[in-house]
Amino acid sequence: MNVSDVAVWSVILAVGAGTFAFRFSFVYLFEHVDEVPAPVERALRYVAPAVLAALVAPSLLLVDGSIAVVGNERLLAGLVGAAVAWRTESIIWTMVAGVGALMVVQQVVF
Repeated sequence: MNVSDVAVWSVILAVGAGTFAFRFSFVYLFEHVDEVPAPVERALRYVAPAVLAALVAPSLLLVDGSIAVVGNERLLAGLVGAAVAWRTESIIWTMVAGVGALMVVQQVVF
């Protein structure tokens, strides 16, 4: 299939315009609204954890493009990191424990 340069650039411009319109709508809306409604404020608190989970979950669960639970050293290291994060609430110790667990599991177990 041969796609012309005009088609590619048309799609890029359309997606860019859509992204800009979506983001600008929030700026425009909150500029003209005095207060953010309480339900929206409560919902916005969950945006950052949801984005983080969406970024981290595929790297922990996917091995060679398919979901793998058994024999997945990244998932094991992620669970160690999650346990350390839950107990210590320290980003530094979470990273140290997760990376350390990944190094140990890759060298020793798998």
